[in-house]
Amino acid sequence: MTTTAAPATAPFRFFDVHVVRSRRLSPSVVRITFGGERLADLASGGRDQRFKLFLPQPHQDRPVLDDTGDGWYTAWRAQDPAERAVMRSYTIREQRHEPAEFDVDFALHGAGPDAAATAGGPASRWASAARPGDRLTVLAPAVEDNGGVDFRPPAGTDWILLTGDETALPAIAGILSWLSPGTRAEVWIEIAHEDDRQPLPTFADADIRWLVRDGAGAAAGEPVLDALRAAALPEGTPYAWVAGEAGTVKAVRRHLVRERGIDRRAVKFTGYWRRGASEEDLLAELTAAATAAAAG
Repeated sequence: MTTTAAPATAPFRFFDVHVVRSRRLSPSVVRITFGGERLADLASGGRDQRFKLFLPQPHQDRPVLDDTGDGWYTAWRAQDPAERAVMRSYTIREQRHEPAEFDVDFALHGAGPDAAATAGGPASRWASAARPGDRLTVLAPAVEDNGGVDFRPPAGTDWILLTGDETALPAIAGILSWLSPGTRAEVWIEIAHEDDRQPLPTFADADIRWLVRDGAGAAAGEPVLDALRAAALPEGTPYAWVAGEAGTVKAVRRHLVRERGIDRRAVKFTGYWRRGASEEDLLAELTAAATAAAAG
């Protein structure tokens, strides 16, 4: 596929990329490094920078997109679901310029060489089997200040609260590496295995708690929510960033706003996934809601 670049002023554009290398970081996470001829034009805003990743169908060697112009989404929706590229949202874990490449950490959700063929979702299965040279397409930012960065604490913030599961771990890592020296950060991260812990370099004064689902110290019920309910939070004005499974995210936000009295405008929350639903399901719901709103 020949990629048609968006105008230079557009915040996002399509890039053809290929796998440079793949490295298993832990039982649940694999890091894949992507390269591409035009990646010098990719400009990540850091923090929780998200982008769209397009995967080929299992019988294809590259993703199929009928349109990479301004009407790409309408064209993508109109394609045969068995042929169109599989679209997922991910976080740019790290970007480098010499050479031009970027890393993406994939939560495998049980996918792997010894797992059942249906384990995990399409992206997890692809990532577990990715090899150098495999080709993908991404819709990524061409300017650093773009709408794909959600972590934006306002002036007057006294401390930061971060929560998430392994799907949010790359964004949490990016946020922590971005925080200024001396910033106070209270962090709760839910992971599947003890060995899923990662080093999280930061200049911030960060207190990081790992909540292991299958370990001896695993909390019953909802680990993040239970831990927050028992926590003594700092005084002052917080800014909260909450991500991960949609149901947990909503429950955490409700706790922070209703029980802790945190201003709802100071809580940024994002459901990265939802139990029992694929991203196609969620996109279909959003499209139906937008159509109904326009008709009403």
